[in-house]
Amino acid sequence: MKTNQGWAWLVAGVLALGLNGFYQDGGLAQAHQAVDSVVARVVERSGVLADIASAQVDRVLERANLAAARSEASSCKLSSAVAQFQTKITRAQTGMAQFETMSARQEAALARLEANRARIEEQVARVRLVPVSFDTLRIPVVACPRVRVNVPRVTVPRLPVVRIPAPVVRVELGGGPI
Repeated sequence: MKTNQGWAWLVAGVLALGLNGFYQDGGLAQAHQAVDSVVARVVERSGVLADIASAQVDRVLERANLAAARSEASSCKLSSAVAQFQTKITRAQTGMAQFETMSARQEAALARLEANRARIEEQVARVRLVPVSFDTLRIPVVACPRVRVNVPRVTVPRLPVVRIPAPVVRVELGGGPI
């Protein structure tokens, strides 16, 4: 482990020595140009960032002014209590308005339901039902008589067994195509 660290430091030193020599000979002019262009870009964009930061500062100051106004209002306990009371009254009025809106919706739904009920009652009143009487039908109890069936016995004569010799078939299995 220590050996690897030693080699790493040696490589870093040799690399630094080579870069320093290259820099002293004027070989890093392109690097200077690149750094100068980056610095110029940063300067250009920093104006925009400064504008954004100043806008954020303005917002923070506005919020601080609101907080100061609130703290001034809270310094006077009477005005603070009146403001809280007015807020509660406003909330209660809003709640009552919502309740009245909901009640109006329910009343409209009940009116529609009542109109449907009246329409259905009118339709039922127009329907005439004819009274129908149904005669009861008596099904007589039927007793099934017993039926006797005689099945005669049939004798089947035994036939002699006929033997037919089957021919012998030989199949040769070859290695050719089928």
